[in-house]
Amino acid sequence: MNPAVPIDQLVDRVMAELAKKLSAPQAAEQAGSRMELHQSTPAESESGTDLVSEEDVITSPIPSPKWEEGMSELLASTPARIGVWRTGTRPLTKEVLKFRRDHAAAVDSIYGEASQEILKQFDLFTVETRYENTENYLKRPDMGRIVTDEGIAAIEAACRMKPQVQIVVSDGLSANAVDANLGDVYPALLDSLASYGLSTGTPFFVRGGRVAVMDHIGEIVQPEVLVLLIGERPGLVSSKSLSAYICFKPRKGTVESDRTVISNIHRGGTPPLEGGAHIGTIVKKMLEQQTSGIHLDI
Repeated sequence: MNPAVPIDQLVDRVMAELAKKLSAPQAAEQAGSRMELHQSTPAESESGTDLVSEEDVITSPIPSPKWEEGMSELLASTPARIGVWRTGTRPLTKEVLKFRRDHAAAVDSIYGEASQEILKQFDLFTVETRYENTENYLKRPDMGRIVTDEGIAAIEAACRMKPQVQIVVSDGLSANAVDANLGDVYPALLDSLASYGLSTGTPFFVRGGRVAVMDHIGEIVQPEVLVLLIGERPGLVSSKSLSAYICFKPRKGTVESDRTVISNIHRGGTPPLEGGAHIGTIVKKMLEQQTSGIHLDI
């Protein structure tokens, strides 16, 4: 049985066939060049939109732009949809298909579940918030901030209390972000903390968590610093973006300005390895200064 073809490559193949049938050699050549790019760079062949191809960033289908150099610089500076052009009054078919692909990836991230394999790899036991289900999670953010009674009992039974650093992982709004980045972020974070001589508590995974769940966990475990690695709200550029929320002694009543955040951790943004190492540096400064958020001197 042949392995599944990544959706972006499938879109390219469809466009190439359409170009042939419409007898448009130039369009066929462009679609073929995009396929060659993906075939020659395996790291970009995975489904989703975390990696933006050279064609997406550097070139534009706009015919004869008035300021070609400026247009190229703008396209090279952002993965946003700029210069997608049109056929008559409608967007290009290829751009419509790419938009639908990216939107589907975003929806899948919200409704997906983190891989049990990655959680087992790092010995993360699982607790849940009171979110109940995804629909309720989206409508009632407050329910994602409270750990269930069963979860509290599991944390109290398994975790070392009052650790120097407590690491928590949560799917948040993107389970794909956990699957795609945890394998690099987590070991890099542990290495960074170890290099500074900092100790960690018992890590675990929170299903259906919101950012402020770290306050409830802080009340239970009482760490000096808590690091929450949580999936970000997916967009049409990346459905696999992870954030790290870091707080000194999070407790009930903690306000958002007391948190420090490193966002856009993914292969097309802040590299996961670099992000993990940087989180460790931030934690060290929090412990030295005994504060976090807007009061932290980074």
